Amino acid sequence: MSIISLIIKREFIAKVRNKSFIVMTFLSPLLFVGIAAFVGYLSSMKAETKQIAIHDESGLFVKDFIAENNKKGEYKYLDLTLVNTQVLKDSITSEGYEGLLLIPKTTNRADFESNIQFISNSSPSISFIEKVQNVIGNKITNINLVQAQLDTLAIKKAQSVVNIKLAKASGEQSVKGLNEIKIAIGGGFGYLIMMFIIIYGNMVMRSVIEEKTNRIIEIIISSVKPFQLMIGKIIGTSLAGILQFVIWAVIGLSLMFAASLFFGVNVGPTAKLPPELMHQAQQEFASTAQTYIKELWNLPIANILLGFIVYFIGGYFLYSSFYAAIGAAVDNQTDSQQFLLPIIMPLMLSVYVGFFSVMNDPHGTIAVVFSMIPLTSPIVMLMRIPFGVPLWQIAISVTLLFATFFAVVWFAAKIYRVGILMYGKKPTWRELYKWLKY
Repeated sequence: MSIISLIIKREFIAKVRNKSFIVMTFLSPLLFVGIAAFVGYLSSMKAETKQIAIHDESGLFVKDFIAENNKKGEYKYLDLTLVNTQVLKDSITSEGYEGLLLIPKTTNRADFESNIQFISNSSPSISFIEKVQNVIGNKITNINLVQAQLDTLAIKKAQSVVNIKLAKASGEQSVKGLNEIKIAIGGGFGYLIMMFIIIYGNMVMRSVIEEKTNRIIEIIISSVKPFQLMIGKIIGTSLAGILQFVIWAVIGLSLMFAASLFFGVNVGPTAKLPPELMHQAQQEFASTAQTYIKELWNLPIANILLGFIVYFIGGYFLYSSFYAAIGAAVDNQTDSQQFLLPIIMPLMLSVYVGFFSVMNDPHGTIAVVFSMIPLTSPIVMLMRIPFGVPLWQIAISVTLLFATFFAVVWFAAKIYRVGILMYGKKPTWRELYKWLKY
């Protein structure tokens, strides 16, 4: 244990004293906050209004489109029915208008379904086309109802909007979107694990490659076993990474708090409502917020936090052993690219399984199986825990995760033993398999 502790100390000090590590530790939060502020500034900028020319020979729809100008949007409709269509098309070419909505005159309303054109230099968005189609479709529908001598006002009153209230079998009130909140919590923790693995797993690999290139490793392995060296590198690098993450969190939260005080961010309602409506809205918001807080408080918070710590450690150790083995097998980072894809694929697969299977069926066969597989369990199981997972499933998953970690370290150490002394030749998958037999 003394040798492993010395290696851990050496790796930790080497990482935290590195100039790039120090610079990025304090510069990254500033970059993140700056990017967030820039994105917020861009989103607050008012988009340029795009002018749409309307040539409505039927005279049925132009007023409905002009009425749309009263609503806040990025499009403004202009009634240019009296202008020659060729002149309007030339204006589009010269970018005087964003587009031209051309509605022909016809006695058969069914012709509107296929004879209306929108002419523009660039392809319009799907949402814009759907909005235009809805305006025209609603107008034709109302005309058809009137001609059929149906009371449109009575039809609108007959339409019903259903708002289903959720409740538990125990009689307690529930809220909508709770599953989405649960998957967001689990997905957030899983995403942190994935990013930590990718960033600091590469640090382990680079560390091994650098020592191999500098021939320092030949001196180290004379007194240290490959297994001890790998364990020390993985733990030492992970401690440096955790320290960097903690500093990022402290600086990021401090900057956010300072920005809220300096810029005076107002998170309250900005719309001016009558006092009675404002009071009613505040009561409804307080009641809904209280229900959400109660539901969140009922989540297995202890299991979520404990599971995050356990799977964070196990997942990082498992994948770092793969990265260390790759670093021992190659001479430079370029040669390592062919071996990185099989490592990244399980992480990507676990994210897709989490969002597309766990959200819809957290206790289904797919979700349960992938939460047991060690390569995907750190992310998939964290997404399942907020939904309530039996402790025996968590115990099996954790056992398999750490057992696989030690097995991979054992196999990786055999690659380490041969690969650290191999120079000038990029190994193949067959050669790596042979190294395991030595």
